[in-house]
Amino acid sequence: MTTVHAKGGVRNALPKSAGRGDDAAERALHAVLASLEDSKAEDIVSIDIAGKSALGDYMVVASGRSTRHVAAICDHLITDLKDEGLGSARVEGLETGDWVLIDAGDIIVHVFRPEIREFYNIEKMWAAPDMEEGTLH
Repeated sequence: MTTVHAKGGVRNALPKSAGRGDDAAERALHAVLASLEDSKAEDIVSIDIAGKSALGDYMVVASGRSTRHVAAICDHLITDLKDEGLGSARVEGLETGDWVLIDAGDIIVHVFRPEIREFYNIEKMWAAPDMEEGTLH
């Protein structure tokens, strides 16, 4: 499931995976989204990657307005994850603030500056519909 979170509006782009009831991942996702919204992150998108990847259950992509804003969003998120009892996340890229990856176990979070996000466009790759086996020749 891809969900776009935009100032009061939520749009589902793909159906949610059937039969999922992982409360820990759902709780972590809620904590991540609340922290990002509290930090005024922009264009927040969550993608259900359960069954598509062993990386985690959800990928969250968001933007900050500048390198300073990206770093502040990530610092706040790391603190919130610890406060929620979700442990210490692994963090990459915080020094530069262009693209920060936060691995919180069940949730993988990418926070970009808008230009960097547009260039890599990773949510488009992960939100692509599943291909059926045997369709590639």
